[in-house]
Amino acid sequence: MTRGPGGSHLSRGRIPRVRRPSHVTSTPKDARRLLVTATRHGAPRALTLGLVSTSAAAATLLLPAVLGRALDVLLANGGGDGGGAGRWLLLSTVLSLAAVLLDAADTVLTGTLNSRTTAWLRTRLVHHLLSLAPARARRFSDGDLVTRGTANAAHAGNAPSAAASTLAALALPLGGIAALALLDLRLAAVFLVGAPLLGLVLRAFLRTTSDCVARYQEEQGRIAGRLVEVLGGARTVAAARTYGRERDRILGPLPALSAQGHRMWRVQGRSTAQAAVLVPLLQVGVVAVGGLLVAHGELSVGGLVAAARYAVLAAGIGGLVGHLEGLVRSTGAARRLHEVHAEPPFRHGSGGLPEGPGRLELRGVRAVRGGTAVLDGVDLTVPGGATVAVVGRSGAGKSLLAALAGRLEDPDEGSVLLDGVDLATLDRDALRHAVGYAFERPALLGGTLGGTIALGPRNPGPGPERIRKAARAACADGFVRTLPEGYATPCARARLSGGEVQRLGLARAFAHDGRLLILDDATSSLDTATELRVSGTLLGPGTTRTRLVVAHRASTAARSDLTVWLDDGRVRALGPHALLWAEHPAYRRLFAADGEED
Repeated sequence: MTRGPGGSHLSRGRIPRVRRPSHVTSTPKDARRLLVTATRHGAPRALTLGLVSTSAAAATLLLPAVLGRALDVLLANGGGDGGGAGRWLLLSTVLSLAAVLLDAADTVLTGTLNSRTTAWLRTRLVHHLLSLAPARARRFSDGDLVTRGTANAAHAGNAPSAAASTLAALALPLGGIAALALLDLRLAAVFLVGAPLLGLVLRAFLRTTSDCVARYQEEQGRIAGRLVEVLGGARTVAAARTYGRERDRILGPLPALSAQGHRMWRVQGRSTAQAAVLVPLLQVGVVAVGGLLVAHGELSVGGLVAAARYAVLAAGIGGLVGHLEGLVRSTGAARRLHEVHAEPPFRHGSGGLPEGPGRLELRGVRAVRGGTAVLDGVDLTVPGGATVAVVGRSGAGKSLLAALAGRLEDPDEGSVLLDGVDLATLDRDALRHAVGYAFERPALLGGTLGGTIALGPRNPGPGPERIRKAARAACADGFVRTLPEGYATPCARARLSGGEVQRLGLARAFAHDGRLLILDDATSSLDTATELRVSGTLLGPGTTRTRLVVAHRASTAARSDLTVWLDDGRVRALGPHALLWAEHPAYRRLFAADGEED
């Protein structure tokens, strides 16, 4: 044995754990990597869309040449069909129809690809969030996560189709310039004189827009986070009559959001206007040079018509502003998604548990939260089948100890063992089958009240009789049966008190087998009579599960086999409640505020 911080004894088997940084910053490279992964997921549709877009661009590029050729044949034959003008006109009709059909297919494929990619990104985000330790997930506010999973995922999901449309939009002007060069190099040279200026316009647009989009999306998430926070505390706001202040706080980021939105539109408008001024001048230059070439017999009339059309297509490079804006928005959104994915998931081992009574051990446990050691040098053994109450003043680390005991979180140093096995080595199923929880504010999941009680790691879960038995043990059966739909009542329609919600959480814990049950202040909203009945079930004869109970009432500690007294993150004393009460005046003062006596 060695001495730890504060003089506590630590086991030789102490396991130091590396503390990861609490904040992970994503880069544009990370965002692009996520978008590439999303594109690969929908690779067949993305490739099909790219092929359709490219084919539509090819048909559009071929059409001016075919029409020009048909015009030349008609003029050469005095309007007759001796030179096969009909075939050229038929080909132009086929190309026009193909372009229309390909555009329609492009629209359908774009919608399908966007929806599927967005769904994949959202599913992946939810899976990753559920794999995080609760402390990691709490880095993001609820509203911010909603924004990331809805608006940001939708914008990022548009990336594959936006990339395909951008490539097609780029193929048209490049193809137009190439066609001009094939007609006459001087036509392409006239257009290329202004190409560097267009490139500068697009470069400035991309640089400024990327920053605007990132800041805009951050402000959106900030507003959403504050809104969800206030909605969750609506009763407090109503009681304090602080509607105006909360409204102002929610909308506080709105000026910054508006500023970034206006900045984006100004940048896009300026870039579009600059391109709109430059592009017509280039088109006029191409047509003027083409006219001179026709006058000198170096270009046919059909060639001039084709050149005029190709000049329009080549000028489409200015229209890339809108396509690039979509890609920038997708990249910014993907960057926000990657910030969540960058949080390391909760890793599980692959081992199982041997048969055992449920003996819980904490060896040299140290846990740092927010730069402060909340628990430091904690050594604790909970005998199998025993009930141990955890008491201490607010902030002593009781809830964190409960979270570590069932591996909802990991300690920074030390280890937590169940029947001699480190919890970090267990696979997820073995851990969750062995450890059950009931919380102060249980979430009503499962669709219905019966589904809430049945919710657990086993599939299928407990049957109707087991559910009702657990509800009776938690004193929940009575109020559930008074509802019109009973156990089939949807959770969203059940108007329940805090005590009734806690009883459902306890029923859920009772409905599932396991060797360790952890109650984190799970009876705090129950009246004294109800708590006594629930405690009778929890501590009555025939109960073999080990129970770790975070308690605030002396009566709960008195009914437990042992009491752990936490003070400043350390175990100050361990023993029966009566002994601690008799020997430690400070222990008695813990319960003085509640007016409780031994």
